[in-house]
Amino acid sequence: MQIKRIHHVAYRCIDAKQTVEWYGKYLNMNFVLAIAEDQVPSTGAPDPYMHIFLDAGMGNVLAFFELATTQAPMGRDPNTPAWVQHLAMEVGSMEEMMAAKERLEADGIEVIGPTNHTIFKSIYFYDPNGHRLELAVNTGTPEMMKKLDDVKWDMINEWAATKKAPKHAAWMHENP
Repeated sequence: MQIKRIHHVAYRCIDAKQTVEWYGKYLNMNFVLAIAEDQVPSTGAPDPYMHIFLDAGMGNVLAFFELATTQAPMGRDPNTPAWVQHLAMEVGSMEEMMAAKERLEADGIEVIGPTNHTIFKSIYFYDPNGHRLELAVNTGTPEMMKKLDDVKWDMINEWAATKKAPKHAAWMHENP
């Protein structure tokens, strides 16, 4: 078996309608599908929900569930730093990314960045559900990507043995 692509990624949301409108306004994602059920098809559990699907471009789908029952309030993993769990989405240019940043900030949404990761630049912000999002523009050259590809197994093996950050790609963070 070979995975063809990710069919969709699903997160919980606080308000499905607000989420559809927010992602349309700030990230130009079209609302493509809504599914609502009173029971979870995979488990049969009585748990009414609204499942929405947004077009994230190039066949990628971002989905959300709003739950109608008295589930515990939505949260995130308290044992993981907030910066770890995020969804990164690629945009076509710095101009597009900076225009998105301006739209977000104009409406009072805090944006971090742009941050230079050497092989890409990105901005970070939160959606109205508290999910951390990243918009990224690739800036890496084929030579940079080859250098990283050449050391990936050495890096993961060293990390597995030591749990210390390998220095094989330290050039990415050195000042020119």
